[in-house]
Amino acid sequence: MRFPGSNCDRDVQQAVKNSVFISSDDHFDRNDYRAFILPGGFSYGDYLRAGTLAARSPAMKDVCQAAEKGWPVLGICNGFQILCETGLLEGALLSNHSLRFIDCWTHLKLENKNTFWGGERDVSLPVAHGEGCYFIFKEGLQKLRDQNQIWFTYQDNPNGSIHNIAGIMNQKGNVAGLMPHPERAMSEWMGGCGGVGFF
Repeated sequence: MRFPGSNCDRDVQQAVKNSVFISSDDHFDRNDYRAFILPGGFSYGDYLRAGTLAARSPAMKDVCQAAEKGWPVLGICNGFQILCETGLLEGALLSNHSLRFIDCWTHLKLENKNTFWGGERDVSLPVAHGEGCYFIFKEGLQKLRDQNQIWFTYQDNPNGSIHNIAGIMNQKGNVAGLMPHPERAMSEWMGGCGGVGFF
């Protein structure tokens, strides 16, 4: 998916092309696709709140319908924010505790496997965000834990996320979101190959 302000769409596209699937430059046609990736960036300038305007775009109605039918949907960074804003994933992404933009590599611990989107081991990935602090109320957090919906946690929490959460998924597992960028870890020259398994 590409929104005004997305800036990681080409990175994701190349990661997908270099992995298993072939992605397209064509305009969106829901009949041509069987999975969706929402990339990072600053959709619609992140006005109001990160991901809010993109979550209300016409294209996201089709994504929500596809998700309900079991299609795989992955949100990376701003894409994760959008999925939370649409209600496809629970919780919200708030400003980092430092109130600063964070750009660094971080170590992730796999909490629960996701059969749709890979990432089947502990991994190191880069993060780059200003609003990456995951928050959910106590009851919601307990639900995520009880239903094994926590995908990855930070081993060195860079943003203050509750329970060190870096990524979650819905109960079916077909909708998943994470703040770190696997598409930026596809080769050793990029700093590591930890992102390859996600695609």
